[in-house]
Amino acid sequence: MAKKLIIALGVAAITFTATACNTVKGLGRDIESVGEAGDRAI
Repeated sequence: MAKKLIIALGVAAITFTATACNTVKGLGRDIESVGEAGDRAI
């Protein structure tokens, strides 16, 4: 029982970590595109 709980928590932690990485990458792309748009406008 405890072993299954530990495995489930580990899988959940890996899933949340992977999701956070993708979110940070997307945020970086958004910021970069805003900067490029500002450069083109100037």
